[in-house]
Amino acid sequence: MTENAIDTGGEAVLALLPARLKEARRAQGLSLEAVAKLSGVSRSMVSQIERGESSPTIATLWNLTRALQVDFAGLLEDGQTAPRIEVLRADQIPTIDNMGQGCRIRILSPPEEAGRNELYELRFEEGGKLDSQPHKHGTVEILSVINGDVTVTSGENQEILTRGDSARYAADLPHCIAAKDGTAKVFLVVQDAG
Repeated sequence: MTENAIDTGGEAVLALLPARLKEARRAQGLSLEAVAKLSGVSRSMVSQIERGESSPTIATLWNLTRALQVDFAGLLEDGQTAPRIEVLRADQIPTIDNMGQGCRIRILSPPEEAGRNELYELRFEEGGKLDSQPHKHGTVEILSVINGDVTVTSGENQEILTRGDSARYAADLPHCIAAKDGTAKVFLVVQDAG
């Protein structure tokens, strides 16, 4: 193992790494060449790592896990850990206040879900709205109204939703969520078709 290679704290964990990387690559339906292009790690190095002939540096493993969309820490666990509940306390949830007008966005999904299935809580002041540019082709949004009334616009289509209503609409064209006649609170899921 080189000086910059990963210190896994045990040979058993190191032995699992090649199989886990290969399994993650196959689960994504990617060839060695595709992983090389996505990660910036050479095809031959990816192949050597998968065969257990080379121990990756932390930077190399990080690039591979990002390309394969897998959890960095999960690859290094020995599989003997008990199931756990990941908690993010209310005061730790990332918030965006400078998007839209009179709209506060709380990001409820974990960072590794970004670009796939994102979950948000949106709170609108009276007259608040969130105008969005088109997302990637095939992206849809699913919105559920918790409190208040909102107007949802997707392209030329528009609907008014009240408490308890849900809507699914195309988000790969200009779209807008706006509070109607007061404050409103909604949950929003953004799903990437890819």
